[in-house]
Amino acid sequence: MASAKERLIVALDIPTALDAQEIVYELGDLVAFYKIGLQLFTAEGPRIVSELVNSGRKVFLDLKLHDIPNTVAAAVKAASELGVHMLTVHAAGGSRMLTAAVAAAKNEPSAPIILAVTVLTSFSQTDLQESGVHTGINHQVRHLATLAKAAGCGGIVTSPHEAQALRSALGGEMAIVTPGIRPHESDASDQSRISTPAAAIRAGVSHLVVGRPILAAANRLHAAKAILDEIAGALPTADAEMAGRTPA
Repeated sequence: MASAKERLIVALDIPTALDAQEIVYELGDLVAFYKIGLQLFTAEGPRIVSELVNSGRKVFLDLKLHDIPNTVAAAVKAASELGVHMLTVHAAGGSRMLTAAVAAAKNEPSAPIILAVTVLTSFSQTDLQESGVHTGINHQVRHLATLAKAAGCGGIVTSPHEAQALRSALGGEMAIVTPGIRPHESDASDQSRISTPAAAIRAGVSHLVVGRPILAAANRLHAAKAILDEIAGALPTADAEMAGRTPA
């Protein structure tokens, strides 16, 4: 089973490479996995990804690709050549787009894990209805997760609130990656569906994406260590439950 260190992904949701380098240096060997999203990638480009990969860190490139299948496949190929470990696409792009993304990743030596984003953790039921989807959030998440599994995606991105039901439905092989992770004392900020690290792990989450609770902490190293300790404390229970789960 994966260790706590392998499960924590620190979100570099910051504007510059200099900021990123400062954080990575400060966290040192404690953290090995980082998320690069739209803000940092748009500002700094592929160079920031290459720097992290070349330093021995894993990179989760969170671009939430959503376009025609050929365009997404080409973008996946380009990201694969950078050596990223995980890459996001929007499940709402449909099965043809998802299948094209998976095929493009498998054709590359690095073979990154394609993660399908279900419903953004900032979304409320009202937001979902405004986008033209009139089912409940849980129903839409499960529908998109099932679509992603059928297309061969290696995992999904979803709120920790839906994780337990999805783990039971999807089985133990697919990664379930969740933002919206907040220790008890943290502000929810713009996330609507959040969870503590321990609760998320017990629900079957495989990787936790944590940004502000670490980046905005007075002592980032202490904040990261506290989250890692909380993950480690929840792993024995989570692993025991995982062993007993079968797909619904």
